[in-house]
Formats: sequence, structure tokens, C-alpha cells
Amino acid sequence: MFYNLALNFTGIYSKEDVEKEKLIYVDCTDISGTDMYCSKEAEYIIKQRIEKFGPCGIHFLDSGNYHYVTKFFAEQIQEPFSLVLFDYHDDMNKRTAYELTDCGSWARDIFFNHPYLKQLIIIGPDQKQLEITDIHIKEKLVCISIQELESKKAEVKLKQIKTDVPVYISIDKDVLSESCAVTNWNQGRMSLKMLEDLLTLFLVESEVIGVDICGEYSPSAGNFSEFVHAEKLNKEANNTLFRYIRSFIQ
Repeated sequence: MFYNLALNFTGIYSKEDVEKEKLIYVDCTDISGTDMYCSKEAEYIIKQRIEKFGPCGIHFLDSGNYHYVTKFFAEQIQEPFSLVLFDYHDDMNKRTAYELTDCGSWARDIFFNHPYLKQLIIIGPDQKQLEITDIHIKEKLVCISIQELESKKAEVKLKQIKTDVPVYISIDKDVLSESCAVTNWNQGRMSLKMLEDLLTLFLVESEVIGVDICGEYSPSAGNFSEFVHAEKLNKEANNTLFRYIRSFIQ
């Protein structure tokens, strides 16, 4: 069963707009201890609220500060799978704050600790950010930089991707150029067209368990005019991605 969700942490999604798009509104604005770092108490509550929906469907996760929620969906997957991460950052940092789950280390947690993960595919960071030196199981990690995509040098790495297991896809809109979306993190330069083309490789060739999308512009991140501009672009990007992905998996 597929459930399309919008998890509202910052107030960025209105319940009316969410339900108009036939998404299920999951209110998380009352949960403290969630911004960038997720407390143990907050983790327990979030997992409770999403447990009944499972990992299948399209999930909007608010800003990139809450990208760690991908980990909570992935933990519900009980079969061999690959995680495909479109992101300008690799989110493979070591935990730094009291061993809390956070938006910069969640992918590393999945890589080392998920018993069913067969491969992590990271697509879109700058080449300089892909210096992950302590990863020894190289066949389990495929990293493709924006430079490799732009120079058409990604073909060899794309062939390393396993196609015999289903995939869960996670998209942070900070992988996109600022002409396509505006986030509260530094951004890459991928176009929506390139993102759709890359998504097609997985949507067509693989069984897709679910997809999540984050990278909203937090209402507190800038002034009102910046927020209005960001919200307009992000809504357009969200709608484009939602309709495109849904045409393949639902």
C-alpha cells in the first residue's frame, strides 16, 4: 500500500494545500528537539507517527534540517534494498552531538547499521565533498559527483549500481541549482531535467519501495521577500517531482 505524506515540522506545509494534493498531512510542529538534531524522545514520537504508513509512497520531509527522517523510513524496510541519495552533501559525517541522529550523519548510520542495505548510491555532490576515506566496503558505496555527470564521466559508476534489489530514493532539493529551488543550505547546480533523467534510470529499471523529498526553505531562514521567492520555486519543483515520480510508481 502506498501512502503519500507531508511531514510538517516548521509550518511550511499548510494542511489545506497538502490535502488538496491528496497527501496525508502529518503534523510534527508540536515535537521539540527536531531541528537538525533529533533527540531520543523526538525520534520515538516521529517513528510512532509514521509507523502505520510504512516506507512505501512519496514523502515530503520539510527542510533539509529534517533529512534524517529518511533513516526512520528506511528502518521499516525488511528486505534487501539500495538507497539512492540525490544530495549536494553526502550526509556521511560522523555523529558529533551526544550520539544523536542528525541531518548530516543519517546516511552513514544506514550505511553501517542497516542489516538489509546492499548499496548506497550518492548522486550530485561536488567532487571535493566526496572524500569519504574510512569506507572500506567500496562495492557497497557508489558516489557520483556533479562534475562527473556534467562531463559525461559517470557511465562507469552507473554500471556499478545493483539492479537486482529494490530501491528507496531520497531527494534533497539542495542538489538543484538556485534557478530550480531555494533551500537553507548551500546548493549544487543540477537542473530539474537532469534530476528527472537520473530518476528515470531507477524508476524504470528498478522496483521502487518509496521516495522522499526534502529541502524546503525554512520560514525563519531569511526575510519575507526571500521566503516568498523560495516558496514559489520550491512548490513548482515539488509539484513537478511529485507528478513525475507518481506517474511511474502509482
